Amino acid sequence: MKEFELKYGCNPNQKPAKIFMADGNELPIKILNGKPGYINFLDAFNSWQLVKELKEALGLPAVTSFKHVSPTSAAVGIPLPEKLKKACFVDDIENLDDSPLACAYARARGTDRMCSFGDWVALSDVCDVPTALLIKREVSDGIIAPGYEPEALEILKSKRNGNYNIVEIDPNYVPAPVEHKQVYGITFEQGRNLSLIHI
Repeated sequence: MKEFELKYGCNPNQKPAKIFMADGNELPIKILNGKPGYINFLDAFNSWQLVKELKEALGLPAVTSFKHVSPTSAAVGIPLPEKLKKACFVDDIENLDDSPLACAYARARGTDRMCSFGDWVALSDVCDVPTALLIKREVSDGIIAPGYEPEALEILKSKRNGNYNIVEIDPNYVPAPVEHKQVYGITFEQGRNLSLIHI
């Protein structure tokens, strides 16, 4: 897919709206369900960048919750102590610790449940069933991940009356080293932040 037409831009009066690659290449995504909008894609691509970099730096599955182009939280896949499970409202999930990705999601979502309400979720790893089951019970606009287990995908497709936004991104996609952005008709240019996180 070389471009994807959006219903509108940031606001309903901002038409036409679409996403595309300036160099004419294929988009590095597949839309598996729903019809994400302009803000959804801003959240999707910014959140994906965050979890990809966290995973590369720490070697652990990472999850973030984004809302209105800002992270509400981010976490990595470390098992939760029982008190934290209770505080994050996941103490009813059997075998939660068996899925580092689900643990990361529980931590990220549980950090600030109010700010995460109606969020966009990014996963660094292929979405598994335990993570999909946790996401299914929350109010969320969509998700981006490098893949989905078949059963997990079906669970997510059942959200929002079948309209939940599900995006798959090519984990091998590397953006151009120079970024461009327009604000009020003026183009900004800068090198991408390629600094490695050192622990």
